[in-house]
Amino acid sequence: MAGQDPKSRPKNHKAKRTKQPKASDRVAIDLLQQQVDSFEASDDVQEFGQLPLSSQTLAGLTSAYYSRMTDIQQRSLPLSLKGKDVLGAARTGSGKTLAFLIPVLEVLLRKRWGPQDGLGALVISPTRELAVQIFEVLRKIGHQHQFSAGLVIGGKNLKDEQDRLSRMNILVATPGRLLQHMDQTLGFECDHLQLLVLDEADRILDMGFSASLNAIIANLPRSRQTLLFSATQTKSVKDLARLSLKDPEFVAVRESGPGGSKGKGKAENGDGDGHDDDEGVEEVPKNLEQHYMVVDLPAKLDLLWSFIKTHLFTKTIVFLSSGKQVRFVYENFRHMRPGVPLMHMHGKQKQMQRLEIYQRFLTSKHAVLFATDVAARGLDFPAIDWVVQLDAPEDVETYIHRVGRTARYQAKGKALLFLLPSEEEGFVKRLEHKKLDVNKIKANDKKKQSIRSQLQSAAFQFPEIKFLAQRAFISYVRSIHLQKDKSVFKLDALPLDEYAASLGLAGAPKIKFGTKQEASDKKNQARVVEELRREIEVKGAEEDESDEDEGESGDDDDDEPVAGPSGSRSDDDEDKDDKVKTKYDRMFARKSQTVLSDHYTKLIDHGSDDDREGEGEGVKGESSLVGAAAPAPGGDDDDFITLKRVDHTLDEASLPSSSFISKRKLKMGQSKKAMLSTKGNPSKLVFDDDGEGHAIYELGDESDFKALGDAEQQRRAFVEREGGKLKEQDVLDKERQREARRDKKRKRKDIERQANGAPLLGAELSGEDEIVHPSFSDVELASASSDDDRYDDDGDDVPDEPAARAPVPLKKNSRRARFEDDDGEGDEEGDGGRSAKKAKVDLEALALQALGRR
Repeated sequence: MAGQDPKSRPKNHKAKRTKQPKASDRVAIDLLQQQVDSFEASDDVQEFGQLPLSSQTLAGLTSAYYSRMTDIQQRSLPLSLKGKDVLGAARTGSGKTLAFLIPVLEVLLRKRWGPQDGLGALVISPTRELAVQIFEVLRKIGHQHQFSAGLVIGGKNLKDEQDRLSRMNILVATPGRLLQHMDQTLGFECDHLQLLVLDEADRILDMGFSASLNAIIANLPRSRQTLLFSATQTKSVKDLARLSLKDPEFVAVRESGPGGSKGKGKAENGDGDGHDDDEGVEEVPKNLEQHYMVVDLPAKLDLLWSFIKTHLFTKTIVFLSSGKQVRFVYENFRHMRPGVPLMHMHGKQKQMQRLEIYQRFLTSKHAVLFATDVAARGLDFPAIDWVVQLDAPEDVETYIHRVGRTARYQAKGKALLFLLPSEEEGFVKRLEHKKLDVNKIKANDKKKQSIRSQLQSAAFQFPEIKFLAQRAFISYVRSIHLQKDKSVFKLDALPLDEYAASLGLAGAPKIKFGTKQEASDKKNQARVVEELRREIEVKGAEEDESDEDEGESGDDDDDEPVAGPSGSRSDDDEDKDDKVKTKYDRMFARKSQTVLSDHYTKLIDHGSDDDREGEGEGVKGESSLVGAAAPAPGGDDDDFITLKRVDHTLDEASLPSSSFISKRKLKMGQSKKAMLSTKGNPSKLVFDDDGEGHAIYELGDESDFKALGDAEQQRRAFVEREGGKLKEQDVLDKERQREARRDKKRKRKDIERQANGAPLLGAELSGEDEIVHPSFSDVELASASSDDDRYDDDGDDVPDEPAARAPVPLKKNSRRARFEDDDGEGDEEGDGGRSAKKAKVDLEALALQALGRR
């Protein structure tokens, strides 16, 4: 050891450390395989720890608080862990997700699946929300494993999924996006797939994915294990199991109750020993209380609003038949603010929006979710108290899936179904046939609230609400019309006018019932009629042409066609008929279909004058009536009713060149840029007295300047001229100032006279037109003047005048009136030069008093 190279010692030591875990893993996996092969299922095995599972899976189940198995897990896991195909049937909410995710992890682990092995397990889900839910459960229980898992659903970036798809070991996908990747993504291969899982298989087929599913299964290897789970076992599911499963084991879990049991058997051709009667499989949870209520169609929304107002502290899902109804109810109830959070979910929403609403509803303690059947399958909403079905489901299977959103696992829940009087008898019979006990209840009349007036007001104020109401009405009526079970859904028995009024509409919108195929057939029928009409016209023209050829004589007639009344056809016309006619040809070939069109066509001579001149004298005597194959009796006497056709042909040589230019090029030529390039910069002209145009800033040359005289004399003349203008302007300015001072003085004196009760200056008052001014008997005004008072009417200075009256002392509680001059200076009084006390006048009080007396 002393002579060993020190550099090689860490390397050898590291190699030993890496080999030891791999060897231990192999031993553990081999031991786990032996335990699985020797494991025998029994009713005593009720916990996950009693199953032959790996330590990684058990750790994930423990961290996610999964310890005890459900019935479907207890029956299916021993079979699927041994690599057998399983056809599982159990009610919704019974734990089917773990029943197929645990075998996915265990089978790949025992096969020592690694990142370089590619895709090993594929889980197909009908809806995006259910796929997201499955992926979240996979993350919870599989975080101890080293597998790479991915989620492939519509509504996300396709390129990002393509970049990561080749590195995935486990894939959760929806059928449409998965098939798209199979067709478009390079490097995405499923040749080594070990396990295929079809969750909610009946829903996949009901949504129209049967063709996509068949194409996906055709691209998968036959040597694989397949697990198919569904809440209901329909004929389509049995057919799918017959095609995709190989010797499957049928596992059916029925509720323990009257007639309920747990079954397991060998599925042969879709029907095994334990699969003779699958009605018990479709039972709802035993902890679910089921009720139905008979409601008139116009009163549905009133009862729904009353239900929400009386259940504010619950978590409720309301199912409607169409997305347009969901939007209408959500928008109206949101404006009315019931006092509980409202949400809505339908298939037309963006994927991110649906995921956001799904997460918000999961985390909400009290909320109401309006949804279509997109939320009726597989979604696990915890703590749902009520499931309300405002519109009756299309069948009992849909009813089972809807009510399965509540009473999940061991929780309790309630379901309420609204049935119309015409739907009660037929649908209740179908529920009884499936052995479903649904109790009939009645609403409490004291708690009913009518919202018809509020809906009508919203439809009147907001046009978008009115549009939603119309679309909701049409979608509901069409959904009833398209229902297959006419013994339950009777369109003739619905009060449509009253229903439209309950939505806030003034009248029921008109609806045309018809499928797309019928509309296409109608369109094609019109096209076929048009083609037959053309064929008849062509045959008629050919017959007329043959008749004319027989009646004509002479060599000239053989060489040159005659433009007679029946319009014989030339070789060019025959060539045109052989060509394929475009829509423009058909447009120009149309005829006016007015009342007088046929009469006008008979009178018009469609033959040209040039053709008539070349026909010879023998043709001149023929009648020009269209449709006459031979000369009419009477000869020239019948020509007086013939109208000469006006030649509207344009002479292209005389037309301007702009006639052959498109409107776009003409508009481009009139643009500012084009005008500048052709005509130069625009210039503004000023016209003199002679009418000649001159530029605004036209510059003269030196000779013009010298012709005006000496430069010094021009300067002096300019200065004198401008100086005279300034003097005139100064005089005008002084006169304006003097007039302004006069106005001030007049206004001031008017105010003084108004205070003394004297008439205004220049006012001639008499009789009824006299203005009543306030009297101030207790106020004596001193004559006050300012510097402006020293000007008379002519603006000259005038001497000061003594005060007319001495100031009188004011009363105790009266205000002292004072008038302030513009200059703010008081006048001197008398020879003594003493300043007279000014009487203070409150102008605001004076104005208010004057208004009061009026």
